[in-house]
Amino acid sequence: MTGVEPSRLDDQQLMKELETIHRTRHDTLLYGSNDALRAHNERMAQLEGEYLRRNPRRLVSSGRTREGARDRCCGETTTPRTTSA
Repeated sequence: MTGVEPSRLDDQQLMKELETIHRTRHDTLLYGSNDALRAHNERMAQLEGEYLRRNPRRLVSSGRTREGARDRCCGETTTPRTTSA
């Protein structure tokens, strides 16, 4: 694995790593080697898993759920809500 173990990052560092990996995702998919894409996938899964572990009650936009997407009308905006996990 490349990079610091996600559990050792503080919240600010974790968010910075997530922002970076999401920003580079498209180029890695289009232009990276198979090994680079595999490493990117693994690192992204680790970072996202750590974020979800730390934030089990994160805000969820109702429009990003199946039910919300079905209920949404043309051009309607969505408002995040707290999950009830």
